[in-house]
Amino acid sequence: MEAQHQRAIERVTEHFRDDPHFPAMLIGGSVAKGRARPDSDVDIMLVATDEEYARRQAAGDTLYFTREFSDYPDGYVDGKILSLGFLREAAARGSEPTRAAFVHAFLAYSHLPEVADVLARIPVYPEDEQAAKITGFYTQMVVNHWYIGEAERHGNLYLLTHAAADLVLFGGRLILAHNKILYPFHKWFMYELAHAPERPAGLIEQAESLLRAPSRATADRFYESLNQFRDWGLTEQAAFRHWTEDYEWAWRTARPPLADW
Repeated sequence: MEAQHQRAIERVTEHFRDDPHFPAMLIGGSVAKGRARPDSDVDIMLVATDEEYARRQAAGDTLYFTREFSDYPDGYVDGKILSLGFLREAAARGSEPTRAAFVHAFLAYSHLPEVADVLARIPVYPEDEQAAKITGFYTQMVVNHWYIGEAERHGNLYLLTHAAADLVLFGGRLILAHNKILYPFHKWFMYELAHAPERPAGLIEQAESLLRAPSRATADRFYESLNQFRDWGLTEQAAFRHWTEDYEWAWRTARPPLADW
């Protein structure tokens, strides 16, 4: 952590430590993960009392932003206002992006003994969902590979670029799921994929080639690399059936969209 980030954390901690509305505060984001640049912001998560959280939810006031505590160019502190109940829910059934947001997060202060224990249970890969996710992601990969061929055949630029991005997303999520790595949402997706210990050789380069120049040829190289990496336990025919259930008919379940699992 760089000195300017440490100073900002100390100042915002001092500001909130004795505020009865916020009995705990967490530090997250790139600073907590050790990926911060000199000009990176400081991400915080303020844990509000139930009463304060309910009041802020009703007012639509659950985000925090200030430049007051930063003494470096473009620096600021921002974050989200949560409740202990939210943290408990995240530990029990949080999506991967939600869980990933808490990776390496740490307490700035806490007057709630339970927070440390709950925090430790959030950034954990949900192994009981791994098999279903691999099936769902492989299904999306198969269908988007097919879409690229169709888009090229019909000169459909929108479908071509959309399918290329989704092919990389779901092919990459297959690898993250295989390695039991939480999906951090789009900003840090390629970073996590590049650091997955078990992945096909040249996968990142193939993904970037596909994104720069979407075509059947670049899609084939990416797709075959993943198919040759391991048997994903699903035929292409079965994948299309699963796609109908997971995507076209997803409205029938309360489950969030597959991309947000």
